Amino acid sequence: QVQLVESGGGFVQAGGSLRLSCAASGSISAVNFMGWYRQGPGNQRDLVATITSGGATNYADSVKGRFTISRDSAKNTLDLQMNSLKPEDTAVYYCYLRTRYGNYWGQGAQVTVSS
Repeated sequence: QVQLVESGGGFVQAGGSLRLSCAASGSISAVNFMGWYRQGPGNQRDLVATITSGGATNYADSVKGRFTISRDSAKNTLDLQMNSLKPEDTAVYYCYLRTRYGNYWGQGAQVTVSS
C-alpha cells in the first residue's frame, strides 16, 4: 500500500516563502511522475507542478518563476519551494503520485497567504 504524507504548510504573509515536502512510502515502482495540486475554497483541484521520473518539470502558468518542484528518487520524497507567495496561492496543496499500477494522493497541507 502506497502512502503519501505532506508537511510544511502554514501561514505566511504575501511575498514570503514556504516549502512543502511529501514523503512516499510503501511498495513504489514504475513511477510515471509525481506532482503537486491545489484546491482553493470553492475551486476545483488544479495542477501546480509535476516532475517525471526522468526529471522533466511542468508548471502552471500562475506559479512559473516562483515555485520550484524537486524530487529525491532514492528517498521517495517530493518538495515544492514556494517563493513570492500571493494571497491567491491560498489553498490546500496535495501531493500526487502516478505509477503504472495506480494513482495516489496525500491528505493535503493547508497554505494560507495573507495580504
